[in-house]
Formats: sequence, C-alpha cells, structure tokens
Amino acid sequence: MPTPQKTEIINDLTNKFQNSSGIYFTRYTGMDVTKMTELRRKFRENEVSYFVSKNTLTKIAAHNAGYEDKLNNLLNGQIGIAYVSGDATAPARVIRSFEKGNKDATLEVIGLVFEGEIFSAEKYKELADLPSRDVLLSMFVGTINQPMGKLVGVLSGAMSKLSGVLTSLKENKS
Repeated sequence: MPTPQKTEIINDLTNKFQNSSGIYFTRYTGMDVTKMTELRRKFRENEVSYFVSKNTLTKIAAHNAGYEDKLNNLLNGQIGIAYVSGDATAPARVIRSFEKGNKDATLEVIGLVFEGEIFSAEKYKELADLPSRDVLLSMFVGTINQPMGKLVGVLSGAMSKLSGVLTSLKENKS
C-alpha cells in the first residue's frame, strides 16, 4: 500500500511526463553537492525542472503517463531527470554548457524523450547544437524578409532613375 507522500510524488511525476515537451535522463554519479546546485540553478534559469526521485516511483509514473515499460532500461542507478514544457532543446544546451565548464563533474545523458519520441543519448548532442526557438524564428523571418527587401531596392532604384530622367527632360525643355 503506497503512502500518501509516494502517491503525491507519483502524481506529480505523471503530470511532468504528460506535460513535458522534452525529458532528459541523466546519470549524475560522483557529482558533489556544489556542482549539483550549480546545475539546478542553470536549469531553473532556462525554465527547466530537474528532479531526482526513486526509480520505482518514476517507473510507475512513466507507466501511468502512457510510456508503459519503454523507459525502464533508462531508470537504473542514480538518475536525475530534466523536464521542460517550453523549448525542448533548452536542457540539451544547459547540459552541454555545464559539461564544458565542469570537466571534473560527471553528468551523462543516457536517453531522452523529445516531443513524445524516445531517443538514445547521441540525439542530445544534435539538439544541443540547435539554436533556440527564438533564434530560429528570427532567422526564418529574416529569410522571408530578404526577397522583399531586394524587391523594394530594385523598385526604388528604378523610380529614382525615372525621376532623374524626368528632371533632366524638364531642365532641357526650359
């Protein structure tokens, strides 16, 4: 019979699994408290929640969220899970920058769920190299704007040439 505290944790984890666009499973074995605190701070700054719970409770929550037993092989040992509901690539960038700044800290991504699909650890490196959603949108808008800007430039050049020709004709007739 589960205790009320365990039931609350399972319900909370189930909600996190259901409402997250990105879920990153990390092994943090050997990391000291100061490094873990720094990692959690970086996650919070990027609107990512990092949670460590008992693997058995996490397995039950994943099963309740519809993942059945698909995540059981990821939940062995000391596992911390990063949940994000917004930009699904944010945890990958945080982990990458943390690894670069802390060579002695051992943080290993062992798998991830991205937009509902389960991927191996190698996928996180691809996601870490992607720009943020805002940067991608600005690049997209810039790409759309470029042809219009060129068209405006061509039309204004033609108009100024026509204006110059008309001005010179007016001066010649006067």
